Formats: sequence, C-alpha cells, structure tokens
Amino acid sequence: MYLTTTRPDIMFVVSLLSRYMDHATELHFEVAKRVLRYLKGICDFGILYTKRGEDKLIAYTNNDYVRDLNDRKGTSSYVFMLNSGAVSWSSKKQPIHCPPLKLDL
Repeated sequence: MYLTTTRPDIMFVVSLLSRYMDHATELHFEVAKRVLRYLKGICDFGILYTKRGEDKLIAYTNNDYVRDLNDRKGTSSYVFMLNSGAVSWSSKKQPIHCPPLKLDL
C-alpha cells in the first residue's frame, strides 16, 4: 500500500494486477516480478519538491472509455503537479450506470 501511494509511476499497474489476485496466472506473476525489478532499479529516485519564484499548478487528466474487455468499464485518472512534483493523483474504474428497464405490457 505504501508504494502505490508514494509512487504514482506504478500505481496503475499495481491496481491492475490486484484485480487478478484470486485467479492469478503465470503472466500476472511475471508482471509482478517486472514491477519489483523496476523498483529495485530506481530505488534512488524520488519526487523532488522545489521552491522557485512562482508556484505553478498543472493538472493532467486521462479517460479510457471501455478499453477493458473483461468488465467493459473505463478508467479515469488525474495528476496534479505543483512546480515539479506530484501532489495528488488518482486512477480508478468508472462505475456503470444502467437505466432501469421499462417494459410496456
């Protein structure tokens, strides 16, 4: 949990892997090992918050409409950056809202 809240670069892949924890395959284990190798290689890197002349807040957003063929849900995400460091980020599945079915009898 600590890594996903402090490392936005791996948050998406970890959340994707967690969907398959109850029926993980060899491919899921290979991806998990790849994430661990990635973390081992960048353990000296981090987010640097600097103070410059003026504070600059930048926001990035992304929406993925129904790209996941397993559950047909889209993914929405955002990141807010202050100067050069991320201060808030999120990535989550969009809920499906189905209107009630009307039957004319």
